[in-house]
Amino acid sequence: MGTSIRLLTVFLGLMAIWQVVVWITGVPHFILPPPWTVAVTLVEKAGLLAYHTSVTGTEIVLGLLIGVGFGLWTAIVMTWARPLRVWLMPVLIASQAVPVFALAPLLVLWLGYGIASKVAMAALILFFPVTAAFLEGLTRADRALLDAGRTLGVKGAALLWRIRVPAALPALASGLKVATAVAPIGAVVGEWVGSSAGLGFLMLHANGRMQTDLVFAAVVVLAVLAVSLYALVSLALNRLLHWAPETTSPAPS
Repeated sequence: MGTSIRLLTVFLGLMAIWQVVVWITGVPHFILPPPWTVAVTLVEKAGLLAYHTSVTGTEIVLGLLIGVGFGLWTAIVMTWARPLRVWLMPVLIASQAVPVFALAPLLVLWLGYGIASKVAMAALILFFPVTAAFLEGLTRADRALLDAGRTLGVKGAALLWRIRVPAALPALASGLKVATAVAPIGAVVGEWVGSSAGLGFLMLHANGRMQTDLVFAAVVVLAVLAVSLYALVSLALNRLLHWAPETTSPAPS
């Protein structure tokens, strides 16, 4: 069964369960609208949803670029300067203990209600997975390759870029996939705290007006956006790192 057929089967199954729950419980539509009502809202509000999706999508992509870039740089610095790793690693771990909701109000206060605070939120939430994965790959490079490189006269920065970095790419790919999956969370949380556009803003606005069908429509669009972005990143990584079996998924049966 192909991947697309499996996805379609899962989607139809979830829609069927959703509809059955609505029928059995008799829950009011303003609390849990049926799938058909949400589908109609998706069509009728397509323009509105497209605008807010473009805002959230821009925040996610920019957050990915900044967070990944900063994560790569941090992992390389921590590998190059080992004493610095001892000081920075506890800070990185401690940063993960702070709930994202605690940081979002501060970012909005410092960076304003515009796109900057949402991009920063997305970048922060994916920074650690990228840094941790890349650092793990850099520090666990094959010792035999490192010894062979030193024997051939490869030292210092050349040893890092020619041996450690290529060897760490599969681990980095795993971190990038995790980062892609969590990046939408940062953007939407930032929009919930303070914004004037985006799918998170639309959800809050619609929820305040009891437009539950629009809330569900925004959630569906956000899910499609996140899955599509994850699929694109995974496909690109599998193409670029086709030589590394760790980054590729089993062929669909």
